[in-house]
Amino acid sequence: MHLTRQSHWSPARILGLLLGLFIVLQLVPYGRAHANPSAAVEPQWDSPSTRALFDRACADCHSHRTKWPWYSNVAPVSWLVQNHVDEGRHKFNINTPGFGRDADEAASQVRKGAMPEKTYLPMHPEARLTDTERDQLIRGLQATFGGEPEAGNGESGDNDGD
Repeated sequence: MHLTRQSHWSPARILGLLLGLFIVLQLVPYGRAHANPSAAVEPQWDSPSTRALFDRACADCHSHRTKWPWYSNVAPVSWLVQNHVDEGRHKFNINTPGFGRDADEAASQVRKGAMPEKTYLPMHPEARLTDTERDQLIRGLQATFGGEPEAGNGESGDNDGD
């Protein structure tokens, strides 16, 4: 006599467990505090084009003008979005006095390709900058927030501008 052994992990059961886990994840409160506090300050931009480029590529994480897309309400993606905004505002925020500890490094981060973050770009194609726009933003950030003059090799030197 041949007995067949059925798996306890049928596709329907696996799908049900994944759906249940997804629902439970929605109960975690982190990631939905979509606050955009009032702006305490606004920088004196060197030009309207610098501000426009900043708004397009940087403002969601580095200002109090964050746009919260629909997926920022769905865990676990909401956790990633909230973390990026919290961290970005902590390091450099154009709407807080002093602009944050890394304001003088803003241009350097763009020059190095560290900003905008690679994880931000797929869902925000408008943040992709051409080489010309990138260079213009770098010059504008330097003029607006200070920092090192653009070096030929892109390396940072000593910075005592805390």
